[in-house]
Amino acid sequence: MINTIRLNLQKVSPEQLFMASVILVNGGNYIYNLLLGRILGPSAFAEAALLITLLLVLSFVGMTFQLATAKFSVLFSGEQWERFRNGMYRKASLFGLITGALVAVFSKTLQETFHTQNAYMFVLFGLGIPLYFFMSVNRGSFQGKQSFKKLSLTYQAEMWSRLLITLALLYLVPLHPGTLVAIGILASFFFGLFPSDTKGLAWKTDQLINEDQKRVNRFMLLTAGYELTQIIINNSDVLLVKHFFEAKEAGLYASLALIGRVVYFAAWMFVMLLLPKVVERQKEGRPTAPILFKYVSYIGVLCMAIVAACSLFPQLIITLMFGEAYIDMAPLLWQYALATSLFAISNIFAYYFLSLDHYIPVILSGILGISQIGLILWFHESLQLVVQVQIMAMIALLACQLLYFFIKKDSGTPILPKS
Repeated sequence: MINTIRLNLQKVSPEQLFMASVILVNGGNYIYNLLLGRILGPSAFAEAALLITLLLVLSFVGMTFQLATAKFSVLFSGEQWERFRNGMYRKASLFGLITGALVAVFSKTLQETFHTQNAYMFVLFGLGIPLYFFMSVNRGSFQGKQSFKKLSLTYQAEMWSRLLITLALLYLVPLHPGTLVAIGILASFFFGLFPSDTKGLAWKTDQLINEDQKRVNRFMLLTAGYELTQIIINNSDVLLVKHFFEAKEAGLYASLALIGRVVYFAAWMFVMLLLPKVVERQKEGRPTAPILFKYVSYIGVLCMAIVAACSLFPQLIITLMFGEAYIDMAPLLWQYALATSLFAISNIFAYYFLSLDHYIPVILSGILGISQIGLILWFHESLQLVVQVQIMAMIALLACQLLYFFIKKDSGTPILPKS
């Protein structure tokens, strides 16, 4: 029996192991969110959801460092790679220290803006930002080199530590829930540093040659621009609802957002696999479109299944996940899932173009992200209207991405390398 299990495990590829790990991590994160919702109730959960949203914002910024490290770990080698890696760790640490300090300094302003009970939760959150960006470079190294076992371990360590530490604090420590959630997030960043690819790391080393540095800077600016649009599109609704609506309504909407975003989190594992494969194929002069079509088809099927389930069983899903206190959001569940599905599919196209150094999709995403904020600022009479204007914005975004792909494919300057 043991030998049979061992043989079956040996047949599992590193990619399949990573996909299984991502599913487990996403499941653990959902359990974390669901337990917070049930334990705290809608009003208190609104503050916890705010920190979770800020964590998502942080993750998108960290992805600029992670994706850049992943891409150039494929393209660079030897001394060129060592110089690049050391430079990325320096940049990530410095940027993290500056960002974390700003969050701590303006913690009172954040408290007033989002109507939280104290500012300490923002100070604690700011302390963790340098760790998170350092961790992002570490993960990018594993991702680019396709060391999926080590990459999986970093995500598992972060998720499980945050889940267990936060729950223990909520039950054992008599402090404000927002502060306890912030402590759990900070602690999880320490655990997420395991394992680390820091052997031979040197803070003072020679820089890359000018031409290589230009390539790195161009890609990082391109990625940072897109990650900014990701922050806007994926999190502005929760932040604006927290600003415009009462605490209970904001908490209800946060539960809706967390359930509906299961599509996006599921799609993320395909994005992680997509970038190094596309870069590797481009480097070898092989066609890259088959990789894109493969992952788009996976996400498309997944999206249809989730939207259908949210449409057919909304009350059951919300009751099982958050409880009866959140049942008012049932009619909006499938609509939010649809908006997130459209975003997830367009996201696959966007990261595909990013890996090929195309900047037009970044501009398109930025325009649509800003338009989403404008629509919510203008139309926020009800939570239903907030969701529906997002569907409109995401339809427009996906249509633009598809149009760009087919225009470039049919033009005299194809976006795909010839085989």
